[in-house]
Amino acid sequence: MRADYDSEADALSIELRQFRHFDRQEQVDDDYCNVGIVGGRAVEVELLYPARHLDLLEVAAERYNLDGTALIAAAQAALAAPDRLVVMDVAEHAAA
Repeated sequence: MRADYDSEADALSIELRQFRHFDRQEQVDDDYCNVGIVGGRAVEVELLYPARHLDLLEVAAERYNLDGTALIAAAQAALAAPDRLVVMDVAEHAAA
């Protein structure tokens, strides 16, 4: 997972897997969050004004069967290191 927060645009991009281009992009809400789709699977989540709209990552996670905790962690890491690429290796959650 790769996350990048562009402080000038106040926009966050979280790449879930590598891709060349989207087949399509779907809106999570009307204004702030979009999900890029390739082959029927979510490959990227984009969020405008992320500090104010992190809750939309949970909505996207539920809608597209993504790991909401990992999305929030990636977003927080990118916000903490603006204008730099943050790379995270996220493993499956192990059952207790």
